[in-house]
Amino acid sequence: MSDQASAAPGVEPELIDLLHLGRAKVIGAWRVGEVIIDPGPSSCLGELLAGLERDPPRVLALTHIHLDHAGAAGSLVRRFPELEVWVHERGAAHLVDPARLLSSATRLYGADMERLWGEVLPVPAERLRVLQGGETLGPFEVAYTPGHASHHVSYLHEPSRRAFTGDVTGVRIDGACILAPTPPPDIDLDAWRASLELIEAWSPRSIAPTHFGSYDDVDEQLAALREQLERMQELAGRGDEAAFASAIRAQVAASSTPEAAGAYEQAMPPGQSFHGLARYLGRRASQPGA
Repeated sequence: MSDQASAAPGVEPELIDLLHLGRAKVIGAWRVGEVIIDPGPSSCLGELLAGLERDPPRVLALTHIHLDHAGAAGSLVRRFPELEVWVHERGAAHLVDPARLLSSATRLYGADMERLWGEVLPVPAERLRVLQGGETLGPFEVAYTPGHASHHVSYLHEPSRRAFTGDVTGVRIDGACILAPTPPPDIDLDAWRASLELIEAWSPRSIAPTHFGSYDDVDEQLAALREQLERMQELAGRGDEAAFASAIRAQVAASSTPEAAGAYEQAMPPGQSFHGLARYLGRRASQPGA
């Protein structure tokens, strides 16, 4: 695909609610012209394909390879054989051969894998455009933004000045509280904070996290997420998963409707976030000089 053809300059980004497990505002795929950013899992293909068959995309721009963001990539490449998939170099091999990715996810989700994510097909290596960060692809700037995942990138759509940030700017639903999704296996809070500085340096007009929507109060969102990373690290450091989950759920309940609280729970199960942070803190504690 030509770098100049990835999206017409005047195209307005369009949010597609994938209605994950029938619930609104859990996972959002963005369409910008011929580009789909984070197509979501194959379990939501029906919602995504409804708007694609008449006007097929030419690019899947993945922020990272977690199944709620990228699980449908192989299925879409099979359906649209000219599709190009953008992915960071640390995630590329796991798209070509998803065996290790699926093994890791199965440890988290067990018997719920099929219900949650559907089929996960490999992506042929020749369909990949492997990213490092720093690229300009048509109207998109690419930045390497690890922290939530070591294979995470973000995309700035220059014409709209909207930053598509996957999970690195947090989970926020209906403008309520901002949470930091911290599941296993490779959370890195120092890298995460550096990634927020990089996104801030873009001076975007709006931020579009996959979970869920688009927000114009960029400075406030980034500041709130930084505070939340500190708070969640401190909560996880106490070593009490039940207390951690209770504190997160209480924060959500205080700032959102019951419907939004259900979407938060589905987008970011608190138990997973506890285990991701516990793993990170344990890794840090084992380092020389810690």
